[in-house]
Amino acid sequence: MKSALVSAATAAVILGGSASAHTIFQEMYVNGADQGHINGIRVPDYDGPITDVTSNDLICNGGINPYHQPISMDIISVPAGASYTAEWHHTLDGANPSDPADPIDPSHKGPVLTYMAKVDNATQTDVTGLQWFKIWEDGFTASDQTWGVDRLIANKGKVTFTIPSCIEPGQYLLRHEIIALHAAESYPGAQFYMECAQLQITGGGSASPATVSFPGAYSGSDPGITINIYQTLSSYTIPGPAVFSC
Repeated sequence: MKSALVSAATAAVILGGSASAHTIFQEMYVNGADQGHINGIRVPDYDGPITDVTSNDLICNGGINPYHQPISMDIISVPAGASYTAEWHHTLDGANPSDPADPIDPSHKGPVLTYMAKVDNATQTDVTGLQWFKIWEDGFTASDQTWGVDRLIANKGKVTFTIPSCIEPGQYLLRHEIIALHAAESYPGAQFYMECAQLQITGGGSASPATVSFPGAYSGSDPGITINIYQTLSSYTIPGPAVFSC
């Protein structure tokens, strides 16, 4: 009976919530300074998820979510060690307090993660084969059963983290991601939302973090990707590698 109730709850979320729950990372702040709406971010016209962890669309979105035209050619200067804020909203119009799904529908619970990859040119169109390292994550807090997405919503779509102070200077793509787990009881069910920001890192050091590839870093059988969240959880395993620290 409990299983039937869980399945019914999941179906209700899928049918009632997912259509209005999509979201886009569309604004960044460096040490608190707003860099301008969609400047330096590869945003799509459509705000839907990727569900196939083997797809190249998992890298920087695109594909089934066509890129907004024209794609920003801005490369945002960010000092190593800076405070970086990413801001999400339901549509490219930005914040809408009257929209119950802005910045994302509250049913879409899950972790929020950030990766970086060093590139020759942050505006290059080909993003396949890049090597990514994770710099930040916000997963699950068992004591109050809350998720990174809950904290993102409470902060009106904003999440803040620190760019590692020891990474090499140069151009990077920053891949910022939400994994929504409301329909993740079986694969494919988890919904991946991500965009890539184009950065010029200044200062820094000479660290060479261990890296992973997209696709490849995630498997559909990962316990953080295929999971029933409609229960009291004692823990949650965030997908991907450990967070790099200097």
